[in-house]
Amino acid sequence: MPEMILVETHGAVGVIRLNRPAALNALCDLLVGEIGSQLVDFNANPDIGCIILTGSEKAFAAGADIKEMQSRTYPAVLHDDFIAKWETVLRVKKPVIAAVAGFALGGGCELAMMCDMIICADTAKFGQPEINLGVMPGAGGTQRFTRAVGKSKAMDMCLTGRMMDAAEAERSNLVSRVFPAGTMMEEALKIAAKIASQSQTASLLTKKSINAAFETTLTQGIATERALFLSLFGTADQKEGMAAFVEKRTPSFAKPA
Repeated sequence: MPEMILVETHGAVGVIRLNRPAALNALCDLLVGEIGSQLVDFNANPDIGCIILTGSEKAFAAGADIKEMQSRTYPAVLHDDFIAKWETVLRVKKPVIAAVAGFALGGGCELAMMCDMIICADTAKFGQPEINLGVMPGAGGTQRFTRAVGKSKAMDMCLTGRMMDAAEAERSNLVSRVFPAGTMMEEALKIAAKIASQSQTASLLTKKSINAAFETTLTQGIATERALFLSLFGTADQKEGMAAFVEKRTPSFAKPA
């Protein structure tokens, strides 16, 4: 049984809740390992169509576990590359939503940005305060933050270490939607259920195509999109989805075999 996460399923939605309250969900090796293992399990489960990663009302994750990192040396981290263990979420094919309330700082902010979508409560606080510790972001903070909010604001956040509230995060395109804290998780489940009700094959390929927009040129991205779009005409879901539209009924997409 995992020690630092709580796992739930709501229909076709899998929920992973970080549960290390005494440390505001600081990302230690054990917690990161448990998150990764459960992500892999949900990804392999045909009954799950969307995954939510969330924390508590006080914190999604307040950062990496500084006590655990403090004594590490350069040769040790070079060979261990502990940050690579955080990146299991990047290998998940199904859509992953970060549902953030309270603090998402440092590694917590970076973990949220590794997800496919961030929604947040109006209590959320985002930031990359590593500069205050004499280091810099190391799990994508200077890269994903810049792609989300632009160079000037990323420089501002990473060089001053200040926090960004939910309203600024939405204005800056870091998050897709903001909800009152009391309803945020309910709304996250609604969004995830809507995604999970769609064709899993189409969802996976849509995610793959959008990610290509950040990793390739426009010409390459368009070519990827076109190839993936055309491939869906070889699926039963395309036949069912278009037949349902013509027949004015709700489509019934089959689970992947």
